[in-house]
Order: sequence, then C-alpha cells, then structure tokens
Amino acid sequence: MRFRNKVVWITGASSGIGEALAYAMAREGAHLILTARRRERLEAVRNACAGPGKVLLLPFDVTDYECHPTMVGAAIEHFGQVDILVNNAGISQRSLVLETDFSVDRRIMEVNFFSVVSLTKTLLPYMVERGGGHIAVVSSLLGKFSTPLRSAYCASKHALHGFFDALRAEVYDKNIYVTLICPGFVRTEVSLHALRGDGSEHGQMDDTIAKGMPPDVCARRIVNALYKRKEEVYIARYELIALYLKRFAPGLFSKLIRKAKVA
Repeated sequence: MRFRNKVVWITGASSGIGEALAYAMAREGAHLILTARRRERLEAVRNACAGPGKVLLLPFDVTDYECHPTMVGAAIEHFGQVDILVNNAGISQRSLVLETDFSVDRRIMEVNFFSVVSLTKTLLPYMVERGGGHIAVVSSLLGKFSTPLRSAYCASKHALHGFFDALRAEVYDKNIYVTLICPGFVRTEVSLHALRGDGSEHGQMDDTIAKGMPPDVCARRIVNALYKRKEEVYIARYELIALYLKRFAPGLFSKLIRKAKVA
C-alpha cells in the first residue's frame, strides 16, 4: 500500500478515469476526497471503494470558482492535509471550428483549464505552508498535438502544459511535485458527453473510445506514475505513434491528420 494514509483529492471522480483512480488509490491505502457534480454517483463510488482509508465526498461544479475556498477549507478541516490533488474533471468536443459557437469554446476552457488553475491555486498555499505536496493534472495526448473536431479541447489541454510546466519550475524548491498525465483512448463516457458546436451533447460512443484502454488499466499506470513522481507520463497504445510523428516528422503528421478518422 504505497499511499497508505495519504490524502488524495480526485475531481471528476464519478465515472471514467476518476472513478477507476479512486478504486486504485483506495486499494493503495489512501484516504480519498471525491469531487463531481453528481452526489449519487459519488456515493456509489464511495460504497465500492475497497480499502482501509476514509472517504470524504465534496460534490460541486468545478467551474463554481467562488466555492473553491470553501471546499478546500472543508478538505483541510476534515483530514488536516491534502497530499495529492488529481485534477481530472474535464469535457471533450466533437465539432468543426466553423460550426462551433464561441460559448462552447469558452465552456470547454472553463472546465478543462480555468477550473484546474483555480482549484490548484486555492490549495497550493496550504501545501507550501505544510512543506510539500503533489499536483497531478489529467491532460491528454491531445495536449501535445491537435486533431480535427477538437479545437477548443486541444487548446485547453495545451494550456494545461504551459501553466503547469511553469508551476513545476516555480515550486521545485518547496517539495511540491507536478505530474502531467496524458492518456490516449480510454474506455469512458467522454465522447457521450462531448459538446457539439451548439453546446448539445454528442451522445455517441466513438469507436476509438469503445475500443480504448480499460479505465482500471489506465488508473494503475497513473498510480505508478504518481508514486514515481514523474513529471509527465503518456498512457496509450498504438495512438502513441502520433506523438512521435508530431515530434520527429511534423510534415508527415500534418498530412496524415487531415485524413484521420477522428469522429
């Protein structure tokens, strides 16, 4: 139990990667703080956690920035500390730039970027005062390159890398670690709730997602990365090829991505 008695706060914990990570951390002996909008789903996750640790539910909308100080205060009051914050809550997109309302671009940035920055900055002073901590951010392989139909989503993930790479450099001497987690295709509900250009839900399970990595496998690899305090980790299978094409053969990548089936 590598995280016995560590307090781990996971946002977006009601399903997908967040839910699987809650189970994985519970098995590792961690105390958990679980956040999502759906209390009933969080209660189901809490009931399914098998481990010696305690579980605190803090249900709220991560884009309700005004409540962040209250929620951080509640977490500190309950456990006395937060050792690891896993910023996992997020939303995806399935729409062309020309067909996407600006309000959708803003909504995606609010959920995927600004809420993460706000919650991190609210908790960070407590970690500094305590003498250490660990901030983890679930980005995506699309934080390293972009594909059609996901312009704002890719932008939000790219922004996370820019912000948290800078934060890592600023707090390295304060015993605070920063890990950027970049999954590829994981079998979750992400495509079902992805936003269309008018703000409605995509409502379809993408074939690539349906055939993706099981969330429990992804969660185990995240736990390993956090234990090793890795700065950045890629959790993917064949789609990892795109990362290296972008890095070492950008011209070829550009030609291929225009033809890629990404819906």
